Amino acid sequence: MKEEIQTGNKKAKKKLSVKKKLIIVTSSIITFFLCVFLFLFYGPWSGFRNFWITSAMTTMSHQYLATFFYSDETIQKVLEENSIIEVNESTNPDLIKFKKYSNAMTIFKNKYEKEVLTKDKGNDLYKVINVAGKSYQGFLVVVYDPGRVSLATTKYLGEKGESILEIVEREKAIIAINGGGFYDPNWNSNGGIPHGTVIQNGNVVSEFQDAAMGGGFIGFTKDNKFVLGKMSKQEALNIGYRDAIEFGPFLIVNGKSSFVKGNGGWGIAPRTAIGQRRDGIVLMLVINGRIPTSIGADMTDLTEIMENYGAYNAANLDGGSSTELVIKNKIINTPVAGGTNGLRDMSTFWIVK
Repeated sequence: MKEEIQTGNKKAKKKLSVKKKLIIVTSSIITFFLCVFLFLFYGPWSGFRNFWITSAMTTMSHQYLATFFYSDETIQKVLEENSIIEVNESTNPDLIKFKKYSNAMTIFKNKYEKEVLTKDKGNDLYKVINVAGKSYQGFLVVVYDPGRVSLATTKYLGEKGESILEIVEREKAIIAINGGGFYDPNWNSNGGIPHGTVIQNGNVVSEFQDAAMGGGFIGFTKDNKFVLGKMSKQEALNIGYRDAIEFGPFLIVNGKSSFVKGNGGWGIAPRTAIGQRRDGIVLMLVINGRIPTSIGADMTDLTEIMENYGAYNAANLDGGSSTELVIKNKIINTPVAGGTNGLRDMSTFWIVK
């Protein structure tokens, strides 16, 4: 009987010892992660704090991720320390000189020019180049004929947006990317009202201005030159835009890159950009983000990619959950909007027919 009591006591002590160890281990893990959290969010190193605030505040539906942890004063200070100062001029179309190339070329300025100018066999319309950096992976679509690039809009302008796949099917487009931003009250928009003035086939098809909208005109003139400029609607019509939206920021104007302070104030996220080389070739850039294999890109990344591939004029387009690329009816990137196939309904799209 005495031996049974002693055995029972040993088992009880063993269970208690295991329980104490589990409590100690769990407490240690919680303490460790709490210390990491406090260091990242409130410690002396500002890198993570800047990334967190700018990434959250440039979204329309996740700003609470910043406002929950930080005061308005802290957020404002971070946004002021991370910004992009655009080139204070408009595109000079006379500087764009269209050229034609053949695959007989053997001398290139650098590897990027070789990638652009060496066409895929049997495809004179476009080429897809994989791009990657420390935090991102994406696709650069090279379009050799700027006359094939045009603006498509939802057929329900002012009411609701459409999926990029619907646009591709209706327009019989080979390539499509998302365009500008859209009015998103209470982060519950249906994508029907694009920001700013939208010009399609030389006509104004939509106008909507609000305090949150910034940027300038981004688009192609009737002679297929990609022009960026801060101007009025009438000035845009006067210079001969055939297709244009209002968005930004501008990354490169007349070969001059914008100055990026910190991370540019836009954080790291999925990105879309469009530009044109001086020889007329159009560059469409789509960067994956918010996935394990690609966190996303900031404005510095976008500018550097466009610089490397010879963009003479380039601008940021709507990014984040709007970033989408479709080629031949196939979704090429990894959209993260959460809808069907990760897509969202939107107002404007740049397409290649």
